[in-house]
Amino acid sequence: MATPTLTTPPPRRRHAAAGGAAAGEWAVVSAGAWRVEAIGKHQLMRRTGLPARDLRALDPALSYPSSVMGRDRAVVVNLDRVRAVITASEVLVPGPRDPAVEPLVAELRARLSANANATASPAPPRDGAVSPPGGGVGKVLPFEFRALEVCLEFACKSLEHETSTLEKEAYPALDALTSKVSTLNLERVRQIKSRLVAISGGVHKVRDELEHLLDDDTDMAAMHLSEKLAYQAAGQSSRFDIGKEPDKFDEEREDDEAEREDDDYGEGSIAFTPKIDELENLLEAYFVQIDGTLNKLSTDTEDYINIMLDDKQNQLLQMGVVLSTATLMVSCAIVVTAVFGINIHIELYKITDTNVFWEATGGMLGGAAALFVVAMIYYRRSGILR
Repeated sequence: MATPTLTTPPPRRRHAAAGGAAAGEWAVVSAGAWRVEAIGKHQLMRRTGLPARDLRALDPALSYPSSVMGRDRAVVVNLDRVRAVITASEVLVPGPRDPAVEPLVAELRARLSANANATASPAPPRDGAVSPPGGGVGKVLPFEFRALEVCLEFACKSLEHETSTLEKEAYPALDALTSKVSTLNLERVRQIKSRLVAISGGVHKVRDELEHLLDDDTDMAAMHLSEKLAYQAAGQSSRFDIGKEPDKFDEEREDDEAEREDDDYGEGSIAFTPKIDELENLLEAYFVQIDGTLNKLSTDTEDYINIMLDDKQNQLLQMGVVLSTATLMVSCAIVVTAVFGINIHIELYKITDTNVFWEATGGMLGGAAALFVVAMIYYRRSGILR
């Protein structure tokens, strides 16, 4: 009877198993379906054509600034809590089981499925959000623009919701501090101030990134993934240049593109010059919305908190002035007492009437009180106290 032997899996299979164990979960959302896949780093790089440095921006453990980066085959979105990789046909979102990421995945599923055959005009604004202007009616936006719109709207609405929540908590806390200065009320206001600084920083980053994109036509052109693929497949000029006479602007742009043939648009996409009007309108609309949120934080909540904190600080300083003046007057009475306590011979010590002690004590206290009242009147007339 032959002795059974243990067989080990082939090396290739072992490596595959190890790679699958190290792979992270990604939600893959397309126009008509979605699924959760375990995708490793190298597999994701091959799938999207992204370098490793761009994938690091999607790692929540690393503190990367907000950015929207257009690459040859994908757009990397890192806006506050929104992290995603957008290609011409699908959106990949890391960590779909995270409770903070689930709403984004659900929004992508609903919007991309519903807008698969929609026109460029987006849905009516919800919850006070600004609806970005699209192209003409009946004109379908590319998939990557619809996905980018969902990410931008989710980031803006999240920051706006945090701002509204902070505002609702700030006013009662400041009113409580106005009525009673206590350690608990001061701590509540301090925590609100810290949250305000954190939210303002996130809003600033998103606003600065959108402003950077609007100022750079090259970055916006790199985000036209669908048209870039069609251009590479056709091997001819962009569809925007077909069927129209070249004007002076187009000739100048062609000359500029000829000088940039060695630029980093990606292989096969040299001289790719799409019209960026649709994307520019999309980014401009959300720039206006996030700028409004920033102004609300800067002009309303922050100013109100600073004014209230300054007012309480002034009250504490005034109380310190009053106590310091009272201490000075009492110290003057103590000095008089110390003078009388010196071992010297004066006629006052020879008086046997005990009422003199109380008269002297009352005189010193009355003099100290009179000086205190005079000091308070002076402080009020000079504006030191209110």
